[in-house]
Amino acid sequence: MEKNIFVILLLLLFQFSNAQIVLKGNVSSKNTPLEGAAVYVNNSSIGTSTDSNGNFELTVKSGSYDIVVSYLGFKTISYPLHTSNYKEPLLFILEEDANMLDEVVIRNTIYDDNWKYNLNQFKTSFIGLSTLAKDCEILNPKVLHFEFDARNVKLEAFAKEPLKIKHKSLGYLITYDLVYFRLEKNVVTYLGYTKYEDLKGGRSKKRKWEKNRLSAYKGSREHFYKSLLDGSTKLEGFIVNQFRRVKNPQRPSDDEIRKARLYLRSKGFRNYSKKISTPKTAIDSSLLIIRKSRLSKYVDYLYKKDIPINDIISQEGEKHHLTFKDYLSIVYTKEKEDLNYGRSVFSNKKRTPGPQTSSIVLIKKSPYIEENSGQIISPLDVFYEGYWAFEKMAETLPLDYEAPLD
Repeated sequence: MEKNIFVILLLLLFQFSNAQIVLKGNVSSKNTPLEGAAVYVNNSSIGTSTDSNGNFELTVKSGSYDIVVSYLGFKTISYPLHTSNYKEPLLFILEEDANMLDEVVIRNTIYDDNWKYNLNQFKTSFIGLSTLAKDCEILNPKVLHFEFDARNVKLEAFAKEPLKIKHKSLGYLITYDLVYFRLEKNVVTYLGYTKYEDLKGGRSKKRKWEKNRLSAYKGSREHFYKSLLDGSTKLEGFIVNQFRRVKNPQRPSDDEIRKARLYLRSKGFRNYSKKISTPKTAIDSSLLIIRKSRLSKYVDYLYKKDIPINDIISQEGEKHHLTFKDYLSIVYTKEKEDLNYGRSVFSNKKRTPGPQTSSIVLIKKSPYIEENSGQIISPLDVFYEGYWAFEKMAETLPLDYEAPLD
């Protein structure tokens, strides 16, 4: 009898933790209901449109979400919500977007060779260069406008309406409401609101999509964070090491490099290929400094292998935060690198793919991991290097994606 009661209690707890909650609300502007406004959970396939009275309903599990409300010609709203604080109804009043990303500039966009080149840079940095990226197509690229700052080597992208992206390998139509995109000195940062819809297809296509989705999930950031939360990093195939990053003592200082360049320029020196074993003149010394300037600014020192989960995350109430010191190196052992990784990162077509290795750098202290999705709530609080930096939009999955049980 006691055993039966225990089983019933477990079932009740499981049902409670997976409770479905219906979010109800209304979208309007100046007391006028907006029909057809998009209302969706950011980075998910959970979404709907408002009816003729501006009303909507969304069904979600218990947890934290960003509810996105958008309508062409109006400012997009992103509303953070934890279901425990939900009070019916949710009322959203949209404001007209008078700026519309400077419509005059957008209208005067010239789709010339410079625009095409910038579009290619955008695709590479946003969608990626992986095998999956080849089957990812932007359906409406002409909504994009680019600004390039040659002096600072900085490319910014703006969109007058959401991007429509067809992902034929994962079976999604992705709507991406671009808020921010910057590519500066080979470092890319972007932010936006994402809605996923399943493409239509027969059984064979759906089987292919499920296989590709699982492959995209395995070894991903979300996979890693979920394994942290349930304490299964080793079981899932992740090895976590800790390292420090210090200035490279072999590399001259920026001031020394600047002075060496000025000195060589003042002497009209041009033979930068000159062989030097032991510097005998000021020119030789300056030339050696320039050569050493090509060394990496920093060197990494691994000091702790296979660190425990308690050294990575901490719990505060019901929330889990990343609280590790220095830097993390994450090795995923159950899947090899994409063949294009070596080609794009190391410019080496013959490089043998190894385990997927990434690094995590905290930009802000203690970022919060959302429990349901395994995603960082404020994504710009964390910077990724290595394999996770290589993976872009082409590898992302909706937060409500659930990997099949083994």
